Amino acid sequence: MGSKEYFRGFSIEEQTDIWARWRKGESLSEIGRGVNKHAGSIWHLITFYGGISPQPRYRSKKALTFKEREEISRGLAAKLSIRQIAEKMNRSASTVSREINRHGGKIAYRAYQADESAWDLARRPKPCHLAKNGTLRNHVADKLALNWSPEQISGWLKHMYPNDPNMWVSPETIYRSLYIQARGVLKKELCQNLRTKHLMRTPKNTRRNRALKGQIIDGVSIRERPPEIEDRAIPGHWEGDLIAGSKNTYIATLVERHSRFTMLVKVKGKDTVTVVQALRRKIKTLPKILRLSLTWDRGMELAHHRQLALATDLKIYFCDPRSPWQRGTNENTNCLLRQYFPKKTDLSIYSQKHLDKVALELNHRPRKTLAFYSPLDKLNQALQ
Repeated sequence: MGSKEYFRGFSIEEQTDIWARWRKGESLSEIGRGVNKHAGSIWHLITFYGGISPQPRYRSKKALTFKEREEISRGLAAKLSIRQIAEKMNRSASTVSREINRHGGKIAYRAYQADESAWDLARRPKPCHLAKNGTLRNHVADKLALNWSPEQISGWLKHMYPNDPNMWVSPETIYRSLYIQARGVLKKELCQNLRTKHLMRTPKNTRRNRALKGQIIDGVSIRERPPEIEDRAIPGHWEGDLIAGSKNTYIATLVERHSRFTMLVKVKGKDTVTVVQALRRKIKTLPKILRLSLTWDRGMELAHHRQLALATDLKIYFCDPRSPWQRGTNENTNCLLRQYFPKKTDLSIYSQKHLDKVALELNHRPRKTLAFYSPLDKLNQALQ
């Protein structure tokens, strides 16, 4: 495979690794972490191909090899005739002649440039069956607009045209023509007529993993949270959440309920492994007296809550679905943080050092709810 075969900064090896991970069902954040690329870049690659890994390219056995092109280059340098070069290579003279004329002629021919050029020229895609048959394409588009599935369309065509295989098409060809827009065959909007409304192919492993990840396992409800947490009487009880930026970037926020003391945590993705590891490192910097409980929403970024609880000795509680007011302290703090991190900001550009600086500034601000003491003052008072 040629060295120039890449997609927006991805090498061949990286693309191969990305597609293998995608077929296993890994999330974009997990893939990005594995290949050291941003999840947004992975998304562009995956969606360009409609979630369908492209077939690996290979050279035809009949095509000239790089070694043969070097033989041609050496023959030309030695002033051999085309027929003599062809005889040494056991190729026809017409094959050698076309190769030389196609890549610069006898004077400018160079083996490396010729090989690279031949590989690039071989990229020309073959039009798919739907692209070549307008009548068939119109039938498929019309039935998709009526909410027929690709399988129903394929079966119906065989009944309508039993003796004309040119009017047959497989369900997979229809799906590929919808998902891979580079084919330029069917409009992307027709995906909305599919039952799943998927805009790209999702591997079975991903669907299986999502089914497993679709709920918090063994999560303790906020309704079981003891009264001393509710009345904010003692420090050490936290509320947490993620604030989102552009390009799938996030910052984890932790707010202590008693003092409103805030900590910010840099996270490289939203997946539970990344978030839990980052929270664990940050929370373990606190003294044990301040590690009592954490209340979070139902986001799957805390699916591995048991590992976090075990590593930090925190009791973890989960809010009811779609009930952000149950973490009102954290929600209010997140609004304050938008002064520093406006919506649609790429949050990945901020270092942990910068986040600590913002948190320190916020913790020094006097708060009306604290009788105009700062969160830092209130926390110090409670710990004395």
